[in-house]
Amino acid sequence: MTTPPIEATSELLLAEIIESLNDDKAEEIVQIDLRGKSAMADHMVVCSGRSSRQVGAISEKLADRLKQKFGRHCKVEGKGQGDWVLIDAGDVIVHVFRPEVREFYQIEKMWLPVGGAAPTQN
Repeated sequence: MTTPPIEATSELLLAEIIESLNDDKAEEIVQIDLRGKSAMADHMVVCSGRSSRQVGAISEKLADRLKQKFGRHCKVEGKGQGDWVLIDAGDVIVHVFRPEVREFYQIEKMWLPVGGAAPTQN
C-alpha cells in the first residue's frame, strides 16, 4: 500500500529540495526568498553540479523525490544538455548549473540584495 502524497507548503517543499540537493552532493547551494519580489514562486534555489552528468542526476532525482513525496509533477527544462537545468516545482524554482555556466549567467545577482546571501551549507 502506498502512502498518499503530503500536502506541501512552500517551506516544506523548500526543505525537501535542500535535503535532496545535499544528499546528491550539489555544491554552493543558495536559497533566495522571492516572496514580495515575484509572483512566479515563493523561493528560488541555485546550486552547482561538478559535471553535466551530475547536473542531470541531481535534477532527475529531485523531480522523482518531489513526485514520490508530494505527488508533484515538476516541469524540467534543459536536462538533455546538462549545462543548466531548471526544475519548476510550483512554489520553488530550482536551477542546477555546471560551475562555469553558473558563473557566466550569475543568476543570483538578479535576485539577491546587494551583499548577497551566504550559501546554504551542504
